[in-house]
Amino acid sequence: MLTQAIVLLLAAVILVPLCTRLALGAATGYLLAGLLIGPGVLKLVSDVDSVLHISELGVVFLLFVIGLELRPSRLWLLREQVFGHGSAQVLATTTVIALIAAACGLSWQAALVIGVGLAMSSTALVLQTLAEKGQLTARHGREAFAILLFQDLAVIPVLAIMPLLGSEAIGSAPPGWQSALRAALIIG
Repeated sequence: MLTQAIVLLLAAVILVPLCTRLALGAATGYLLAGLLIGPGVLKLVSDVDSVLHISELGVVFLLFVIGLELRPSRLWLLREQVFGHGSAQVLATTTVIALIAAACGLSWQAALVIGVGLAMSSTALVLQTLAEKGQLTARHGREAFAILLFQDLAVIPVLAIMPLLGSEAIGSAPPGWQSALRAALIIG
């Protein structure tokens, strides 16, 4: 585990500054580092499950730092953008992708799941890129943040509704509508 951590850090130390110097951004450097040392290319890290927790912890820390910089007054100012632009983006993107998936022969349930999944963006990557370029306070940065915030909020009800799309219960699990109702009650 220690060897893999050292390999991860070395790859990041080499590729992140290189990508930053090439104006590609630190997030691209991290992605390239993971791609190169992972099981697909150099195979320096072959047991992906062993480093999964480290990567998840890194994303949690990044989102925590972003949350520290967020002020409730700023959120209140963005409420129209969050629910207006955010809901429009998620709905439009989901619809377009789901229609394409359905046209490829998938069931409407599978098409909807694919559409919703691909309508969501990575808040960590987008905010990191905007922060690096100093664009978080620009108009497009605020609008991007509002859309990302709506996506993050939309994930909760989406996960609660997904069991309804299943055709039948698996094993001894309750039917989809019961799981969705239970999730909605817990969230409520």
